[in-house]
Amino acid sequence: MYLPAIRSPFQEKEEQTMAYAQPPKKTGLPREVLKWLQSLDLSFSPKNMRRDFSNGYLVAEMFSWYYHEDFPMHSYNNGTSLPTKQGNWAQIERFLVKQNIHLQKEVLDGTIHCKPGAAELLVQEIYTILTNRRIKGIQGREIDFTDRDYQDQLPMLARATASKAIKNNLRLTEVIAEPNISTNQRKVQAIIHMHLEQRAAERVQNPKRFNVKPTLGELAVRLPPSSHHGDDSSDNNASVQSGTAKSCEPSIRSKASVHFKEIEVRQTDRRSLIAI
Repeated sequence: MYLPAIRSPFQEKEEQTMAYAQPPKKTGLPREVLKWLQSLDLSFSPKNMRRDFSNGYLVAEMFSWYYHEDFPMHSYNNGTSLPTKQGNWAQIERFLVKQNIHLQKEVLDGTIHCKPGAAELLVQEIYTILTNRRIKGIQGREIDFTDRDYQDQLPMLARATASKAIKNNLRLTEVIAEPNISTNQRKVQAIIHMHLEQRAAERVQNPKRFNVKPTLGELAVRLPPSSHHGDDSSDNNASVQSGTAKSCEPSIRSKASVHFKEIEVRQTDRRSLIAI
């Protein structure tokens, strides 16, 4: 009789962990950039690009490998609060101004506030600056740190409403860092405008779903332009019609007669009125 070997719960858990180990998530970075990040031997490998690069600690560590004296890592804090992020990025921006290194302000703000795609674009820009290498497809890229690409992948029933779009694209840290009401109102209006444009594009792509009825201009029959001879004939017809119209006008006027009737009005004598 065959008896299976008895295994401890620890061995079963270890085997399950080895068998079902999850692969690392996609970072959205090119292969050469990932190899470069691994060669830097950072204090921890980034798993979530938005979260791990938002406080600027890894960015300072990346620059410290090339400018060791300008980046003392003991002055940077690997925290997640907004004051910590602002303190780290303030030191990084002072160094960028000193070394005459230009990074796009929209990319920096998007990285701080965990906007989608901002951290990936920032790492690629730093890679081109520090290594003097170019990445195909990064030059001339439009800056759009919204969830538009993600919304396009969803079915229409699952896409965000206007209020949800504002919540997804306007972070709380943005409001805290920039408490100006007019500035935040402009950001909200831009998000709503983007949402309305997306909904208009959906109505054009699928008019049956939204019961869009064609206009009178779309229903009208479009005749092709006539040839040169046709234009001459049409001109002649127009002149003939205008001539007949002019000849008909005096005849119509001659036939139209107006009869006036005279009315006699008898006036009273003024002397009789005076006498009364």
